Amino acid sequence: MISRDAAATGRRILEHAQRQFARHGYTAVTVKGVADAAGVSPNLITRYFGGKDGLFLAATRVELPVENSVDGDLSTLGSRLAERIVQRWFATSGEDPLLVLQRASGERPEAAEALAAFLDENSLEPLRRYLRDTGMNDAEAHDRAAAIDALVLGVSARRRVLRADLGDPITLQAWLATTIQHLADG
Repeated sequence: MISRDAAATGRRILEHAQRQFARHGYTAVTVKGVADAAGVSPNLITRYFGGKDGLFLAATRVELPVENSVDGDLSTLGSRLAERIVQRWFATSGEDPLLVLQRASGERPEAAEALAAFLDENSLEPLRRYLRDTGMNDAEAHDRAAAIDALVLGVSARRRVLRADLGDPITLQAWLATTIQHLADG
């Protein structure tokens, strides 16, 4: 028997939605398909999430505490960021909400906007503040943060969306650490 716990039902719906959006993209996923997989009525998805768009946005909420990675000396920024980034890439499954947003951004303007807003708020801005606080002027800090952000997004897309083999985690982390550090140092 399926529980009538609303919070548990919402979590179950989101878990199935994340899997389906990750595997099939936004267009191919249906409310009925997610409801069937979660063992609920499609009406519950409408009630809890307002429909497919709301379900997608809820399923792609991302938490990425970049600020935890930028605490420390500038000379080790590349190593700290690369460790966190590569760990996420190799430790999270294909249902990673950030990956789902990346994949869907080509087919859904809402996904592209959500990804851009997320990266601006949770990656670019904390990194810009950190670089500024190390003594760079605001324009230089912004440019370097934007370069690091673009590099990481590009490598992420290459590895996770296009599924290119970029080597083992240790080699990739070392290369990424060096490259990020060069960008940070100028």
